[in-house]
Amino acid sequence: MNKKQRMQEIFSTLDTLLPQTIQFLEQRDPFRFLISVILSAQTTDRIVNVVAKELFAKYPDKQTLAQASSEDVESIIYPTGYYRNKAKHIIACSEALLDCDLPDTMEELVKLPGVGRKTASCVLGDIYGKCAIIVDTHFSRVVNRLGLVDTKDPEKVEKQIAVLLDDPKQYRFSMTANLFGRTVCHAKKPECENCPLSSLCPSRDAFLKARSKG
Repeated sequence: MNKKQRMQEIFSTLDTLLPQTIQFLEQRDPFRFLISVILSAQTTDRIVNVVAKELFAKYPDKQTLAQASSEDVESIIYPTGYYRNKAKHIIACSEALLDCDLPDTMEELVKLPGVGRKTASCVLGDIYGKCAIIVDTHFSRVVNRLGLVDTKDPEKVEKQIAVLLDDPKQYRFSMTANLFGRTVCHAKKPECENCPLSSLCPSRDAFLKARSKG
């Protein structure tokens, strides 16, 4: 079985086993979702969901957030970490969007302050239902362990997965692989014994061998 065939098997297995709707961030309004994704860097979705609720209670839209003081936004989003940069980015992003709708292309989204390819891909997939490969730490860990990619560089991971998987399946795979990384293929103690992908995983034997010695 070549790598592309293995990818299809992996995709089908995760697609069948995992929920059809996977959403980690609670905000559904496009602008609020974008800001939530910017806040999610280097923190947990649980913290973001709590902080976002507080932020949008005081600044409900781009008009009010664009006029907010950095100090006030920083005090609200402090629990997410990197709060000074994040406050600067979300205020600037709000200002940039005052006279336009949220873009629906990668090229336009990454022009916004604080928006990189990962954030743009989240918007494209979740809000616009477009093809998108979202490379975060969970996704990268899973596809590396499965031998689907041979790099941890996010852009290279994205490109290598794009070669293996048709566009319509890319966002779905991003979400299922991410959830799988959170629930089964953990960073420190992957559940290899009960893994539904064990027969397709070249890393399984090494993990089980190391565990037996430990």
